[in-house]
Amino acid sequence: MSYILAALLGYALGCLSPAYLLARRKGFDIRSTGSQNAGASNAFITMGAKSGVAVGLCDMAKSCAAALLAALLFPTLPGAAAVAGTAAVLGHIFPFYLKFRGGKGFAPFLGLTLALDWRFFLGILAAVLIITLVTDYIVIGTFTTIVSFPTYLGVFARAGWMVVCVVCVASVVIFAKHFVNIKRLLTGQEIGLRRAMSKKDRV
Repeated sequence: MSYILAALLGYALGCLSPAYLLARRKGFDIRSTGSQNAGASNAFITMGAKSGVAVGLCDMAKSCAAALLAALLFPTLPGAAAVAGTAAVLGHIFPFYLKFRGGKGFAPFLGLTLALDWRFFLGILAAVLIITLVTDYIVIGTFTTIVSFPTYLGVFARAGWMVVCVVCVASVVIFAKHFVNIKRLLTGQEIGLRRAMSKKDRV
């Protein structure tokens, strides 16, 4: 029962969609323009850098908060933080009130890494920034993160099989949601950082 409660807590927080709400205030549905997902990257593309950063920070905060709250509420429950944080990632991707059409989960996944291991978070954040600046594509940093974090937890942090398996669920779902980005990247249609920073793609 405690795991269910932790998951429900995480999912409820994850369903909060700052990208969708901010776009609605500006008079449009973010899921119908740009990359058509309610997340930080599309907020960056459609509303500019300030909105994209703000949305990204909020998306990170909700999964981090979910994990930390679960750890406080269920201190004796192994993996409570991982369960709640992963549920927040899934809530972000599949929010019930948006007909399960949310974001792609990368920013909340970063928030999960912060809650579970701040040292990894700092390292991977620096790596993602460098990779994105060098390649112009954040999706490459996304795949680096979702593959390396479960590996780090299992091999170096020795977090335990349950935590690793739960985090792997988030990684697999995020991979599936970003598969179309790989197809666009291979065909030269993926929107890079420099193009996203230009005004021509904004609503």
